[in-house]
Amino acid sequence: MTTTETHSFQAEVSRILDIVAHSLYSEREVFLRELISNASDALDRLRYEALTNSALAGDGEEQVVTLTPDKARRTLTIADNGIGMNRQELLDNLGTIAKSGTGEFLKKLSEAKDKPSLIGQFGVGFYSAFMVADEVQVKTRRAGEVEGWLWKSSGQGSFTLEPCESAQAGTEITLLLKDGAEEFLLQDRLKDIVTRYSDHIAFPVRIPGEDGLFTTLNSASALWMKPAKDVAAEQYKEFYHHNGHAFDDPWLTLHWHAEGVIEYRALLFVPSSKPFDLFDPQRRHHVKLYARRVYITEAADGLLPPYLRFMRGVVDSEDLPLNVSREMLQNNPVLAKIRTGLTKRILGDLAKETARDGYDQFIENFGAVLKEGLYEDKDHKDLIFKLCRFHTTKTVEGDGKMVSLDEYVARMQPDQTHIYTISGQDRAALNLSPQLEGFKAKGIEVLLLTDPVDDFWMAQVPDYKGKPFQSVTRSSATTEKTEKKAEEAPPAELADLIALMKETLGEAVQDVRVSKRLTSSAVCLVASDSDIDMNLERLLRAHKQLPQGGLRRVLEINPQHDLIRRLADKAKLGREKPEVADMTWLLMDQARILEGEPLPDPVGFASRMSALLGRGLAA
Repeated sequence: MTTTETHSFQAEVSRILDIVAHSLYSEREVFLRELISNASDALDRLRYEALTNSALAGDGEEQVVTLTPDKARRTLTIADNGIGMNRQELLDNLGTIAKSGTGEFLKKLSEAKDKPSLIGQFGVGFYSAFMVADEVQVKTRRAGEVEGWLWKSSGQGSFTLEPCESAQAGTEITLLLKDGAEEFLLQDRLKDIVTRYSDHIAFPVRIPGEDGLFTTLNSASALWMKPAKDVAAEQYKEFYHHNGHAFDDPWLTLHWHAEGVIEYRALLFVPSSKPFDLFDPQRRHHVKLYARRVYITEAADGLLPPYLRFMRGVVDSEDLPLNVSREMLQNNPVLAKIRTGLTKRILGDLAKETARDGYDQFIENFGAVLKEGLYEDKDHKDLIFKLCRFHTTKTVEGDGKMVSLDEYVARMQPDQTHIYTISGQDRAALNLSPQLEGFKAKGIEVLLLTDPVDDFWMAQVPDYKGKPFQSVTRSSATTEKTEKKAEEAPPAELADLIALMKETLGEAVQDVRVSKRLTSSAVCLVASDSDIDMNLERLLRAHKQLPQGGLRRVLEINPQHDLIRRLADKAKLGREKPEVADMTWLLMDQARILEGEPLPDPVGFASRMSALLGRGLAA
């Protein structure tokens, strides 16, 4: 007796189905592209597994994708004789979103203006079938297994799963078409869609004619094997959509044939949109590796460095053995040489695009990832620096166009010896930081660094072309001119106040000293040269790499500020010591707030602020 199981879709899938069916695609025909792409992937995987398991090779049956329209039943069937799926794979692949599973993805998908650029990155193209179908049936059997399965759903929140004796090895997807979707039963219409979207598929896509003979609808050739001059831009675009299951257009296409000691072909793309898994902790790339047109893996760790993981595409080697295993790839010397050649070529080709309109958008998308290479790949550090672009105190207040380090160095002040930086989470907030006041007053440009990786690469890369990097949040960050200005306020005038402030703050600070950088703010916090930078401390604390209490910082006071002068007079005369102590704590808390730090004693802050306001009203 056949047992039919009924399962509910994962909650996220139910929402995906609704979005896909009602508002995702502007053109319904792309469902066929997605299903053919999935079939192609299944054929690729079978061909690879057959290399190490001869039982899967069958009797030499040709690998094909077959489209079968049936006007009488109003069905369209897309079938392949690829790897197929077993029960658990059906549940994993068609009942959940295995690659995302996050509400954040759904939120962005629902709110995005350009929804098609998001959907393909989570492997949910299968669900596009519900745009044209009232019901979808998937009949499948995994190659090498004896039990087949039938999956059915109307896309209304649940699906059924039952054993199916008639299932052949591979996958057969049957769509019961909606009213108004009859166009997808016409052979000419199907041929037009396949020619437009799937001509590059490396397997034949066939359709039976009225005479019972099959017609191949695509050229069925590996696009990367063709000379670049013979490939049209539209072919590249559709291959990118197929290969990466993406819906944006490629920002850059790289296609070349490397010959010499090692021979390989590469067809690579830079996306125009930021993939959602770009900062996945595993940092995997999505470039597929082939050996003589046979698919090997999409997870070859040694193929590209992690900082180029935004690349998409295919690399096909003539020198890798067909029976190479994924485990053997890690230490394969051929792969290491290919990696070196790919890395140098990609970085070099990207460098040619730096003057292109839209390069700033490329940096906004992938600059943070590229900068990982500054401390991971010292051999290509100079090339990576050529690609990097930065916002500065001048650009954020000007045209907003990012600058290279060469441009920054070219417009340094005559007596400026350092490349000054400040790092944090928000560019606008950084630009208002009190630590910048003295530098802005002297026309000194400061890099505004908002990528978390910035604090790490600067710790490993001390300088650029002999110009040391210097964080303005360090106590020693100053220029010759600023040092001279500090002499206008002799420390003796503030000695009593500084002593009282040190006594009041105690272990809350490392030191209290006169500032050489403040021009309008009363106080600021800085890190001593022996401690880690302030933003790096926040990052490490957020990841529980440092105690939550934080490191003690140096409190700098502005000797020219009216408030500091008045407090200095009171401290010198010894009058109203408790009031000066309260003001000291308020100034300390103000400095913390300016740094985006939480107040350790918000109740005490509120109490002192209320007392101060009360005195002001009484006066």
